[in-house]
This record gives sequence, C-alpha cells and structure tokens, in this order.
Amino acid sequence: MSLNNTPSANRLHVALFGRRNSGKSSLINALTGQDTALVSDIPGTTTDTVSKAMEIQGIGPCLFIDTPGFDDEGELGEMRIIRTLKAIEQTDIALLLCEDEAHEEEKKWMKQLEEKNIPVILLLNKADIRKDIAPTLLRIEKDCGQKPLVISAKERTGIKKIHQAILEKLPADFGQQTITGDLAKEGDLVLLVMPQDIQAPKGRLILPQVQTMRELLDKKCLVMSCTTDQIASTLQALSRPPKLIITDSQVFHTVYEQKPADSLLTSFSVLMAGYKGDIHYYIEGASAIDCLTPQSRVLIAEACTHAPATEDIGRVKLPRMLRKKIGEELQIDIVAGTDFPEDLTPYHLIIHCGACMFNRKYVLNRIDNARKQQIPMTNYGVAIAHLNGILDKIAY
Repeated sequence: MSLNNTPSANRLHVALFGRRNSGKSSLINALTGQDTALVSDIPGTTTDTVSKAMEIQGIGPCLFIDTPGFDDEGELGEMRIIRTLKAIEQTDIALLLCEDEAHEEEKKWMKQLEEKNIPVILLLNKADIRKDIAPTLLRIEKDCGQKPLVISAKERTGIKKIHQAILEKLPADFGQQTITGDLAKEGDLVLLVMPQDIQAPKGRLILPQVQTMRELLDKKCLVMSCTTDQIASTLQALSRPPKLIITDSQVFHTVYEQKPADSLLTSFSVLMAGYKGDIHYYIEGASAIDCLTPQSRVLIAEACTHAPATEDIGRVKLPRMLRKKIGEELQIDIVAGTDFPEDLTPYHLIIHCGACMFNRKYVLNRIDNARKQQIPMTNYGVAIAHLNGILDKIAY
C-alpha cells in the first residue's frame, strides 16, 4: 500500500451479490473502469471474492467486492457460497442483481442483508438485450419491495445512477469516526511513544501509528515522537507537558510510571478499539479477565495473517501475561485473518487485536455475534491496561 493511498480497511465497502452469470463481474469492471474480474458466459466463473479499490467523486475512497453466485451448486459451490456469506460481514452497501425469473433467492439474501442493517440497491442488468422491461420491473418491485435501477454492465450504462444511489444510501455516520476523537485538538502537544516493533519491517512504522500521526497532523496538533527508552529525555526537552501521550500497549506500565500527572495516557490499540469497534463493550469485557480460572478458555483474534514474530504480542506476550495471572493450564486458542468461529460459546473471553486491517462494519459484526452469544469481548490494549491495573487511568 502506498502512503498516499487510503487503506482498504478505511474505504466504503460495496459488495455485489447475485446469481451466477447475472453480470456481477462485468459490473465491477464497469464500476472500476478496469478489467478487475474475469468475465465469461460460463456460470460460476467467479470462484472467490475479488476486490478493487477506487475513488468515486462525491463519495470518496471505496472498495468494490465481487462475490461468487449465491445459487452455486455442488460441494465446491457450497464452499463458494460460504465465501459470499463472509463478504456480507464486511459490506457497508450491497448491490443486488436481479433476474427475470422468481425472486425467492433474492428475497432471502435481501433479508439477510437487511438483518445486518446493510442498505441494499437492487439492479436489473443487461438492459442492452432486454425488450419489454416494464413487466419485469413491476414484478421485482412487487417481490422485493424495491424498484431496481436498470443498467447495462456490458455497455457501461447506468453507472452514474449507481454512484448516486450509493451516495443516497451512505450511512449518515460513515467516515465520521476519528481515531483520537476529542482527546486532542489544534495546538495540543501530543507525544507518541513508539517502540521499534519487531513485527514492522525495517524502516517502517506499523499502520495504526502512521494513521494516528497523520490524523494528529491534520488536526494541527504539535506531534513529538520517541522510543520507550527515550521517554525521560523527551519529556525533559519539552517546554510543557504533553496534553496526550499515546503509546504501544506493550509498554503501558513503563510509560504510566514516567508520565506527567496532567498528561492523558492511551495506546494505539485502545484508540483503534474505539475507531473500529465498541470501546465500551471492550472495557466491560475486560472485567471478565478477573473471572477466568485455569479451566477457562480464551480466544485471541488477530486481523493480520503475518508470520508470527518471536515476541508476537497476540501469540506470545498476551498469552504469557494471562497465564501468569490465571495459571499455566489456561487454554488459549488463536485465530487470524477472517478465521473466526461462528459458535463462540466454548469461550469465556475473546480478545481482539486493534483490527487496523478490517473495516469497522466487519469488527462490529464480530462484536454483535459475541454480544448475542453473551460472550465478553475486549481488545489487546484494553486487556493489557486491565492486567496492569491502570485501565481506569486510561483515556479513550
């Protein structure tokens, strides 16, 4: 990813759903103006989700997602449908392509999308080869409760109508979420404590650090940064205490002991918890740590699928901290990327990473699943602050 590009996780996720050979791949090519997806007359050509990032005037950065047909067949077809279902979890707005025949499948998928509070835009494709279109439009509107937009992906007509519909369906609060919220404003002095993370390639910072720094600069804050071993020297060099100190969660205790009394303290992970998830649910969930026993079972979920480092926070350091408090027998399962169990009931606690690689919709869906199954959930930074006994001293 270029430093000049918006990360995919921060883009509006627009997913295309429909039957095989309904023209989804042709449409994503028309929407992006590129040959993003393979197009063929053979049903089932799209065998996995395909994504393409782009900018749309008036809307901003988007990520279009092409999905396999939801009427796929056979053993492999079932697996492809599961991929399509997974795409729902990260969808902000859905484009649902309709066909001429009975619309039971479309109604079923429309219901699933609406249950997830996902706005749906119905489309009737292939206008270039249709004759009498009025009866079809009336039938779809009667069956699905919404009049579809008429488009031709092949001729690339109706694309502007789709852009306008996306703009109209845009969630009112989309893009309003900020990383630092009201913790920092113009003119505030902010100190970033950034250890040279072993997981970040040499010469680079990890994504939450880059995004936080950029937001603070956009707010016209005064930004100072240092490594953990230089905190005392940095504070001494400043003419006034920083309004806010943002640190890596792994060194929460070290920074807390050295921070000025009037400086607020938080971490990149805690900020991401509020930016991508539900910080209040995470803080409530952290109290479940005190109820764990050596016979308990904990799920640690990472968004990244990187090769684990020697001192990986999620796979090594956090489990070590938990077992030191609870006992070596504590069972800890670790999942990465989109591998997240549907059934969460075997677990007594879920601890999620900052989720900088996921969009907010996807994280909130995971939180919603945990809440429905009454499983407490927290995140790395909140859990570490609780384990250090300073959660009530942390700003968010």
